[in-house]
Amino acid sequence: MLNKYARAFFTRVLTPFAAFLLRKGVTPDMVTLVGTAGVVAGALAFYPRGEFFWGTVVITLFVFSDLIDGNMARQMGRSSRWGAFLDSTLDRVADGAVFGGLAMWYAGKGDNLVLCAVTIFCLASGQVVSYTKARGEAIGLKVAVNGLVERSERLVITLVLCGFAGFHRTFGVPGIQWVLPIALWVVAVGSLITLIQRVVTVRREAAEADAAEHREAVGHGSKA
Repeated sequence: MLNKYARAFFTRVLTPFAAFLLRKGVTPDMVTLVGTAGVVAGALAFYPRGEFFWGTVVITLFVFSDLIDGNMARQMGRSSRWGAFLDSTLDRVADGAVFGGLAMWYAGKGDNLVLCAVTIFCLASGQVVSYTKARGEAIGLKVAVNGLVERSERLVITLVLCGFAGFHRTFGVPGIQWVLPIALWVVAVGSLITLIQRVVTVRREAAEADAAEHREAVGHGSKA
């Protein structure tokens, strides 16, 4: 849901900026690489030290590159398989840095092995959720389900509530330090549900495809 409506809104907002970059000779791949580098740097430089607010600010500034590079490619009138591959691959790198940085905090000064485990689960399940769709499509299935918590939802929930938790640590605002654990639990449970939804969908579509192939083979056999 967020993926559908948020992308439409930010595409309109960021189109002039994307056009400006194109006029300056910047390519979509350059934006993808710089954006990912910024997210990784922000996550791994700030989150392991508990600097959630400033880490989230830096990450948010760079995470919009995921929308800008695609916008630039559309304005250029061409989208390449390489660009799609690079974007998808570096998305996984960025996600790994965000949840990896949080896991490092809880494994270190955050001193909470339960939340460290939950964060690692968020990281692993997010990667697997993306893989199930990619692998299903690679074997010729539609994987016609989005699921409860996709990448956009995972990032929005985590970054927004991580930023709020940062207010407590950075500015001493009381009573909101608990929002980050809630975010991680929500993302973990939502990712698990999404994974199950996609696995069930792939199983159903695979069974239907196999049955259709079998009927076709039987039909050809009877004609022969």
